[in-house]
Amino acid sequence: MAAAAGVSVSTASRVLGGSSRTVAAEYQERVLAAAAALRYTADASARAMRRASDSITLIVDDLTTPSIGMVVAAMERQARTAGAFVTVSSTGGMPERQLDTVRLLRALRPRAVVLTSSRLDANALDGRLLGELRRYQADGGRVVIVGDTDMPFDSISFDNRGAARELGRHVAATGHRRVVVLAGDRDRANVADRATGLAEGLQDNGVDPRHIRIVHCAVSRQGGFDAVRGLLAGGMANTDAVLAANDLVAIGAMSALRAAGVAVPSDVSVTGFDDIQLAVDVTPRLTTVALPLPEAGAEAIRLAVDNHTDATHLTVGGRLVVRDSTTTR
Repeated sequence: MAAAAGVSVSTASRVLGGSSRTVAAEYQERVLAAAAALRYTADASARAMRRASDSITLIVDDLTTPSIGMVVAAMERQARTAGAFVTVSSTGGMPERQLDTVRLLRALRPRAVVLTSSRLDANALDGRLLGELRRYQADGGRVVIVGDTDMPFDSISFDNRGAARELGRHVAATGHRRVVVLAGDRDRANVADRATGLAEGLQDNGVDPRHIRIVHCAVSRQGGFDAVRGLLAGGMANTDAVLAANDLVAIGAMSALRAAGVAVPSDVSVTGFDDIQLAVDVTPRLTTVALPLPEAGAEAIRLAVDNHTDATHLTVGGRLVVRDSTTTR
């Protein structure tokens, strides 16, 4: 390439590698002309070994959830404005896979790593994940965490408990007194916080704790369906509201109620959490808590490309959205 253009190897490398060092216009034109004639394509992997790439990698627990889809879409839009692109890796929420993914990424040298999970602890795997992230940061990368964490990196967390408490208060204030909380997986911090907040809000407005039934289930549409089907088989003891850990669980619960001939909301009110698109597409439209998921995704990218030095820790709340799946008793 350099010989064909009649320039030095270093000059050709600066032109084709996007170096910040200035190359005379005459030499730049000759290199680009030679590259076009030879159909030359830069080796991105080799360039990445020499310097950080323009990629921002998102590490998520589960790529199939609509809420993560909202975050990723917002991240991609924001990354384009910064001249970067987003790649995504899924770990199933397993710390060992998170650690292995970060180790691999250190070799590929993305510009930044954004991890989103219900909870990331500094002492996970005896501190090995934290250590790997610190080494990546020391090599020039930036780390941003979306979710609850005690790690010393930029972070954006959601006030799941506070938002759920507001929803619980609303359900109690509208006359509901016998409530089932579909609390999701015991080991997922975000839905555990929501279940706690819902119970607190219900009690704040007069619901007897003995009449709040906590049921754990898979955090999915099928999990909500199976949980309610099991409750119906055993008798729901005059339950007048089902509050779900997220919208997918709520939608599954409504399907099970409909299949059993139980009307929503005249017989049983149902609520969700997150405010995904399906929340307004189902019938009846779902009362829920809207989390600013797109805004959090965009802010994560802004933190990832910013040159600030001190770690930024943000907590964002939710907004109660009352629709057709609840009524006043």
